[in-house]
Amino acid sequence: MSTLLANSATYKPTLEAVKKAAERISKVVVKTPLGESFTYSKKYAANVFLKREDLQQVRSYKIRGAYNKISSLSQEQLDKGVICASAGNHAQGVAFACNKLNTKGVIFMPVTTPKQKVEQTEMFGGEWVEVILKGDTFDDAYKNAVKYGDLNKLVFIHPFDDEKVIEGQATIGLEIMEQAEGPIDYVFAPLGGGGLLAGLSSVFKQLSPKTKIIGVEPEGAPSMSFSLKEGKVVELSEIDRFVDGAAVQKVGARNFAICRDSLDEMVTVPEGKICQTILDLYNKDAIVVEPAGAMAITALDFFQEEIKGKNVVCIVSGSNNDITRTAEIKERALLYAGLKHYFIIRFPQRAGALKEFVAEILGPDDDITHFEYSKKHHKENGPAVVGIELKDPADFDDLVGRMKAKNFYGQYLNDKPDLFQFLI
Repeated sequence: MSTLLANSATYKPTLEAVKKAAERISKVVVKTPLGESFTYSKKYAANVFLKREDLQQVRSYKIRGAYNKISSLSQEQLDKGVICASAGNHAQGVAFACNKLNTKGVIFMPVTTPKQKVEQTEMFGGEWVEVILKGDTFDDAYKNAVKYGDLNKLVFIHPFDDEKVIEGQATIGLEIMEQAEGPIDYVFAPLGGGGLLAGLSSVFKQLSPKTKIIGVEPEGAPSMSFSLKEGKVVELSEIDRFVDGAAVQKVGARNFAICRDSLDEMVTVPEGKICQTILDLYNKDAIVVEPAGAMAITALDFFQEEIKGKNVVCIVSGSNNDITRTAEIKERALLYAGLKHYFIIRFPQRAGALKEFVAEILGPDDDITHFEYSKKHHKENGPAVVGIELKDPADFDDLVGRMKAKNFYGQYLNDKPDLFQFLI
């Protein structure tokens, strides 16, 4: 065991430390509502409550840890300034804190960060913050930020692997316990680096030990799940960056040590299923969330028998969603539901082939949503990339059967990720 992990294993936030954090951040942090969701309570035959951290001024819970950490620094440290790396939400929390405390902040963000999060960070920080875009992932930005901070002697504000940050995030647990009118059976919360779950689970294990704490990760970035399985912090070589607020290659050492002892279960949820939750929240409840903010609710499907009749809390962690991602979110949701399918279709190079395809191959409720075709004059068949949206996933086999019977079928692209990404 490394020295860092050995030291980390001995740390757990005390209630006294969390209460001090709550007092320290009280001037800038909103005590967000804990409200029952009619939609999800009815769907799961349970009492489902949403802790609305998306309603913070910076639209995520990250302000709690960031402000608690920065406001605890000495004046000498504040005068030199701070530095951080973030995929977006921690950056906004740090920027807001720097502005409030009049301290200079340098913020490294991945080049792939949604534009909306970059602009919000610059807005919250104002003249006190400089944003530097570097690398493709949070981990790339993190490594660059550490080097920059060492060279310029700036205090590094870690997004999750820091005691003051963990204690700041843990204040959510105190609020839930104050707001809840009865015992809480389950708490579902998203996990990226682990700061929120480390703090939240520590509070519940002290104040409500019978409450089951469920950590939720995106299927494409299961850093904590892999680490818990291996019994040590594991760095993933590749991750899906779609859930940018929770896509990290390696969880924090402190966070791992706490979660190993305090979490009751870890679950991963598919990105496409997260997208459907985002759409449902907007369409049914007029709640706007980012992918990480939808993860806790998404996990309820995997526990629907277990949570019947229970009191359940889901942490809605953030709402920093870029509207330009809406098309991709809808696409991923349809793909996951088996309603959107892409093919390479072999069209006979003769007049009327497309008309035949539409009339005899497509079902009455099928719709072409994507079509790319280039006629080849010296070929018997011309390939086209075609996207088809179904009304019912059960119609898929009949559609493919008709394609093959009429000799239109070329290749199915959904299960060929490299080719799919190249062509679509």
